[in-house]
Amino acid sequence: MMLAHGVKKGDFVLAVLKRHYEFWFLAYGLMKIGAVLIPATSQLTPKDYLYRFKVADISYIVATAEDGVAEKADAAVAQYDGIKERFITHGSREGWTDFLPEAAKFSPVRERIETNIYEPMLMYFSSGTTGYPKMALHNYTIAAAHILTGKHWHHLNEDSLHLTVSETGWAKCAWGKMFGQYAAGATTFIYDFDRFDPDKLMGMIAKYRITSFCAPPTIYRFFIKAGLSKYDLSSIKYSCMAGEALNPAVYRRWYEYTGLKLMEGFGQSESAVIIGNLFGMEPKAGSMGKPTPLYKVALMNSDGTLTPQGEVGEIVVYGEEGRTPGLLREYYRNPAENERAWKYGVYHTGDTAYMDKDGYYWYVGRTDDLIKASGYRIGPFEIESILMEHPAVMECAVTAAADRIRGNVVKATIVLTKDYSPSDALVKELQDFVKKSTAPYKYPRIVEFVEELPKTVSGKIKRADIRRRDAYDEDEE
Repeated sequence: MMLAHGVKKGDFVLAVLKRHYEFWFLAYGLMKIGAVLIPATSQLTPKDYLYRFKVADISYIVATAEDGVAEKADAAVAQYDGIKERFITHGSREGWTDFLPEAAKFSPVRERIETNIYEPMLMYFSSGTTGYPKMALHNYTIAAAHILTGKHWHHLNEDSLHLTVSETGWAKCAWGKMFGQYAAGATTFIYDFDRFDPDKLMGMIAKYRITSFCAPPTIYRFFIKAGLSKYDLSSIKYSCMAGEALNPAVYRRWYEYTGLKLMEGFGQSESAVIIGNLFGMEPKAGSMGKPTPLYKVALMNSDGTLTPQGEVGEIVVYGEEGRTPGLLREYYRNPAENERAWKYGVYHTGDTAYMDKDGYYWYVGRTDDLIKASGYRIGPFEIESILMEHPAVMECAVTAAADRIRGNVVKATIVLTKDYSPSDALVKELQDFVKKSTAPYKYPRIVEFVEELPKTVSGKIKRADIRRRDAYDEDEE
């Protein structure tokens, strides 16, 4: 059908389909004809659409009619003349072709257009916490790389019923719903919902007897707070998490309730699983695990020297630019970013960690998020993990704040649980709580309570926004 409407090899097609099953029809069809799939979230604004249309020369869009997606896309189309055709599902709109009825007019095309493994196949707009999103362009090797994801990280087989909680607009969909699961012979469970509700999701797991589950730590935290004992989750035999660093408290509480050890994995929109706790490994609570067989990994200082065991360095991957299986082909139309990413002949993830004596990696934070205070280098994740142990803390972000004496001090921006209210006494309690668990110089000298934290459309905390706001407030004084 897409061929009949003019889509050809190399064309860029934007897909905004939430968790609709139509996404899979479209995705595999585009890969078969050599077109490039660009998944996107339904949370985009007209400005976001226009940016994507222009920088990627997008020719076609397939979108849901829900959440005002088509209206927002049309607002961008009015300022961009490159869209050749618009397809819609779950509703209708003037000027859009109804996707499913149109597809039903055509017989399946069994032959595929010739492609090679290094040609473009899939592209994500990486929702960085600073600046405009970068375009992470993948070749066909990403599909094969995710065999490791499905078979060895999710530990799937032909009897598995696997659920990954992700909208199709995120790279986690490729990790958990598109490639490795099918290669392992597993059945992928698709739950199309609008708003996350921990009770409804746990109810679906219990009703359909999900055997394998993967979600970010936030989902597990909400499960725990909602009450795991209300549901029969005994069908789950294996549980994994990724998307953000895992707080040890979440690991322990999930284990207490279910008897399952959360198997953390680390990677990016630019990669498959770089570091992980694969089947057969004994995980350590809060550790990302060890480098997977796909990649040769090291920790590197900013000058290109390797970091000694136990010290913090940037996670880098050895390989060949554009040809390392599972790593991005390139940052599309961004030579400066490609040069930065492959400095010293290795791929730079931008994430920092340290390795313990057993070879396990422990996440510290983004390179931009490291706090330098009173001569110390402090990783925000350690302090955030401690704060998350306190019953008052629902979410938190730890950043550097300017101080006239010390240069920088540690600041904690905190969203409280419903049973707590801001007070000076609670600030002191939280500070003392951190001091009891780590070196005293790491405690947050500043604590701010907020209703919500600034986040990207993918849900990642934008610490840079907090730093910019604090710097502006400092200038205003």
